[in-house]
Amino acid sequence: MNGFSERDAVFLAEMGLAPIWRLRDAPDTGEAVMEAAEPAYAPAPAEAAASAPTHAHAPAPAQTHAPAQAQAPVPAAVPTPAPGPRPLQRVAQSASALEPVAPPPANPDAAWDEDALALDATPEEIAAMDWDQLQLAIAACRRCSACRDGRAPVPGAGSKRARWMVAAGASTAADEKARVPLAGDPGKLLDNMLSAVGLARTRDVYITNLIKCRPTSASGAERAPTPDEAAACRPFLERELVLTGAATVLTLGQIAANTLLGRVLTEPLAGVRGQTHALQAGDREARLVATLHPGQLLQRGLDKASVWADLCRARAADADHGGNSGGRAG
Repeated sequence: MNGFSERDAVFLAEMGLAPIWRLRDAPDTGEAVMEAAEPAYAPAPAEAAASAPTHAHAPAPAQTHAPAQAQAPVPAAVPTPAPGPRPLQRVAQSASALEPVAPPPANPDAAWDEDALALDATPEEIAAMDWDQLQLAIAACRRCSACRDGRAPVPGAGSKRARWMVAAGASTAADEKARVPLAGDPGKLLDNMLSAVGLARTRDVYITNLIKCRPTSASGAERAPTPDEAAACRPFLERELVLTGAATVLTLGQIAANTLLGRVLTEPLAGVRGQTHALQAGDREARLVATLHPGQLLQRGLDKASVWADLCRARAADADHGGNSGGRAG
């Protein structure tokens, strides 16, 4: 029998050995033969001869010169890590310490919270303010009960270098909603009145309310302002007059006219109409002309002629101060 027998293959497999070579023409028995990549040891010549077939004419298989016993495999050396910085030690931390601290929730009423606002400016401080400071002071004002009721102040609007300043009494619901003074139909009529004497709201005139916040009653309805509310707001209007450089003031209604002229608020407007008054604001002097509020004129159309006369008087006062507001009769 040529080659290894099945018994020899099983014997070698049980010993953990595999045939070193195999005859080229040996038939394939279809059985898997385990082949070791590196045998633990090679059989000695005597052992190989004993296990070989004893047939007289069978050639002895060639033997390779293998050592009597294979050396035990040398374990792979564990690589030494390259020198470097020591790893950071783990620090026990709670999950809450790693979470970002959330900011406190915004208070929608913080703009009107007395604790969140600066202290009220004094009249002397208001008299030294620029435009930005004045707007901030008006927004933070708590000088009267109207603003302390939580009403939003309505800032002035128009040209900040103006020839005329138009001053109404108190802010209305329409002003508060539009965030501009003289809003709605009264504002449209005022624009027509100014255009009649050659002026424009955005180019030549600064418009403001004496009382920036809308005075309201306990039920939320509009009410007439009190003398204290008018006096508290007057420094703001005087500073607006100085900053605009306006030489002529046109007051609308009795509240603004009586406050600026030092009269009782309830006195009829007829007592100051038809004449030009001197108005002192800080170190600046201006001319004041009083007329009806456009809201009143919308209800009393017969007063249109007298209002036109007031406008002409204000135009003449402006001309005396070097202005040139030529217009047309309407």
